[in-house]
Order: sequence, then structure tokens, then C-alpha cells
Amino acid sequence: MLGACPPVVEYSREFQAQAAKELALLPEGTAIAEMLSNYAVMREQARACGSR
Repeated sequence: MLGACPPVVEYSREFQAQAAKELALLPEGTAIAEMLSNYAVMREQARACGSR
């Protein structure tokens, strides 16, 4: 379906806290950290799309 908004998976606070701890353990400038940053932007775009 063209123009459909993708679903946004909701994560519990506990899961988000665990992910933040794991991310903090990674060295500065890792590829995974950049990918997660991009993912955060896509999640915000999907939320905005769904609220229209």
C-alpha cells in the first residue's frame, strides 16, 4: 500500500534502560551507535506519519 505508515514498536521502560546501558558500553563512533541514531529518526518519522 503506497503511502502507508509503518507501525512503531513500543518498548518497555525496562527494555529501553537495558538498551541504553548496552549502548553506553560501546566504543565512541561505532557503526551500531550510528545505526541506532538513524533508527530513532525513522521512529519519529513513523510516529508523525501515523498522527496525520
